[in-house]
Amino acid sequence: MTPDRRAVLTALAVLPLARAARAEAPTQGRLVEHPDMASAHVRLRDVTVWLPPGYDTSDASYPVLYMHDGQNLFDASRAPYGAEWGVDEHVVRLNATGQIRAPIVVGIGNTPLRLREYIPANLIRALPDDMRADIQAIYGGEPLSDGYVRFLVEELKPFIDAAYRTRPGRDDTAVMGSSMGGLISMYALMKHPDVFGGAGCVSTHWPIRIDALTDPEALAAWRERLTAAWTGVVRTDLPPPGNHRVYFDRGDETLDAFYGEFQTRVDDTIRAAGWGPDRFRSLVFPGAEHNEKSWNARLDVPLTFLLPPSA
Repeated sequence: MTPDRRAVLTALAVLPLARAARAEAPTQGRLVEHPDMASAHVRLRDVTVWLPPGYDTSDASYPVLYMHDGQNLFDASRAPYGAEWGVDEHVVRLNATGQIRAPIVVGIGNTPLRLREYIPANLIRALPDDMRADIQAIYGGEPLSDGYVRFLVEELKPFIDAAYRTRPGRDDTAVMGSSMGGLISMYALMKHPDVFGGAGCVSTHWPIRIDALTDPEALAAWRERLTAAWTGVVRTDLPPPGNHRVYFDRGDETLDAFYGEFQTRVDDTIRAAGWGPDRFRSLVFPGAEHNEKSWNARLDVPLTFLLPPSA
């Protein structure tokens, strides 16, 4: 593979592809910045905390939603591609109509090591040797997801629980992200089902690389081996049904068009393990693309599933 081709493939996997879906900076609730948060496990990164309306005038405690790619959540003027999820607007509206319990939202900034931090280490371990070497060459090294999840669980969550009025239990703690952020959300719940009660995995980047192989048989064989690895780690590492909520979705345009076969096989694996619709949901949004505009448009759906009015 040429260096130019490798750069293109890496960019496709790393970046949530964005288009114009500009929204206003938060006018309800309050943002608190924690720049350059240090860690023993990962690089420095910015953390942004959004406190819902009423936080400053009450003594109530709140569930917490941890979200990856924190630059893209609240303010389009700060987002690298000028588009954001509009998390604050969605939460305020859904809470006002009684559809969710309002969370504190913790936006975790990404770094240039995003790809390696977000790829689940259990998948890399499960890959055949040749595939593992290929993926690690594209990604620039071994996965760093174990260190990233340790940062979430051992450093960031204790800090948030000490600094803010949280409900720290499992059933009031969820994690969510898109693309590679969907993968690391699932991995965080797998690694720490005692900590995270829900995972929202939006436009989950199952292929982990996009490569237009010229040989259809080679491409089909590669996909089958990867799908077998994915379903194996899901079957082995996902907690038993009953106490957690897992949400997946995808569109069918742009990068999301590659996800259908992978998602269907993963869905079948989870349902075969006994997960019912009250705790597991996987949806398709026809016409939706792989960008913040599409994720913003359907954000109500994962929020109402992960944060129902009563836990």
